[in-house]
Amino acid sequence: MEIESFRALLTDEGQALLAELRGFREADELALATRLRRSHPAELVRAAFEQARLRQRAAAKFGADAEAMYFTPDGVEQATRRSVAEWRAGRFAALGVRRLADLCCGIGGDAIALARAGVSVLAVDRSELTCAVAGANAAALGLADRIEVRCADVADVDPAGFDAVFTDPARRTARGRVFDPEAYSPPLSWAIEAARRTPYGALKVAPGIPHALVPDGAEAEWVSDRGEVKEAVLWFGTGAADPYRATLLPGDHTLTGTGTPATAGPVGRYLYEPDGAVIRAGLVSDVAGQVRGRLIDPMIAYVTSDELVATPYAHAYEIGEALPYNVKRLKALLRERGAGTVVIKKRGMAVTPEELRRQLRPSGPHEVTVILSRTDHGPLMMLGQPVGAAT
Repeated sequence: MEIESFRALLTDEGQALLAELRGFREADELALATRLRRSHPAELVRAAFEQARLRQRAAAKFGADAEAMYFTPDGVEQATRRSVAEWRAGRFAALGVRRLADLCCGIGGDAIALARAGVSVLAVDRSELTCAVAGANAAALGLADRIEVRCADVADVDPAGFDAVFTDPARRTARGRVFDPEAYSPPLSWAIEAARRTPYGALKVAPGIPHALVPDGAEAEWVSDRGEVKEAVLWFGTGAADPYRATLLPGDHTLTGTGTPATAGPVGRYLYEPDGAVIRAGLVSDVAGQVRGRLIDPMIAYVTSDELVATPYAHAYEIGEALPYNVKRLKALLRERGAGTVVIKKRGMAVTPEELRRQLRPSGPHEVTVILSRTDHGPLMMLGQPVGAAT
C-alpha cells in the first residue's frame, strides 16, 4: 500500500467506501468492485478493498476495534494481540509509568493499550506509512490526545523525561525471520541499552530466546494466550526477585521462579502437560512442586503426580496405562477401548502423529488420548483422558 492511497482512505469519499465495504463477503467482491468503480477512482476502490480485507483478518487480534482501525499487511501480522498489549500496559501502569516512549511502534497496537491504561505515549517508527496508520488509529479510537506519533529513527529519540521505554525490534526481513538477536532492527544490544536509560524498560524478543541471552538484572516474561505462546519480553527496573515469569491469558495467571530442576520418577495416576509459556520460562519444576509431583524424564516437560491438584499452568490427564512404546500393542489397546478418535501428543520422540494414526486405524465410538514420551528407561506410551485444568 502506498501512503497516497492510504491518505485517500481518510477523505470523506474513502470513508464512505470503507463504510460500504464493512462486513462484505469474498463471494460478492467482483460484483461489488465493478459497481463501485463506476462512481469512484479504481485505485481508491482497490485500496478500500485491501483495507476491508485487512480489517477482517485483524479481528482475531483486535476484536471489535478492528472495524474502526487501519492496517498494513505487515502490521496485521506483526502487531501485538490486544489481550497481550493490555496485559503489558497494565504492568507498566502498575509500576507508576505515566509517560512512555514506544519505539518501533508499528500500527500502534501497544500504544493504544498503553493510552487506555492512562499512559501518555510517544509512538516512534521510521516508516512514513506506518506512522500515518498509527496516527489514524489513535484518532479513530479517540486516543489522539494521549498518543503522539513521530516519524523518526528510534536511535534519534532522547528518552530523557520518560518513565519507561518499550522497544519492539523488527525480527523479520524480506528473507524471513531473523534468529540472531544482533540482527534485529534495532539490534538487541541497542534495545537493552535504551531500556536501561529510563526507570523502567521492556523490549520484545523472540519466544525462543535462550535463557543465556537474558541480561543480568532483567526479568524475562513469556506470555501465552489461550494456550499459544505469543511473545517474550525482557523487563528492566521491576525489581523482580525471580528472573523468569510465565503469564497465561486470559485470566492473568502469572508464575515466577528460578527454573531449578525437578526430580524425575515413575508415572503416577495423573500426567500434567504444562502451558507453552511455562515451558519456555523453564518453570516446569515449579509446576511439579505445585502438584506435588515429579518429571517423567529430567529433559522432558511432562509432570506426573499421584494426586489431582488444581493448577491453571498445566492440562491434566488421568492415565489408564503406561507401557513401553509398541505400535502393535497400542493398536490392540485402542481396539479394546473402542477408540475411533485418537488424540496423539508426544515429546522427545521421532514420531509423526499423522503417520502413527494411519498405522493405528482407529474405529469406534470413543476418544482416547495417547501421550508418547522419551524417558531414561526407553520410549513410553500412556493412554488416558483429559480431566481439565482448574483455573
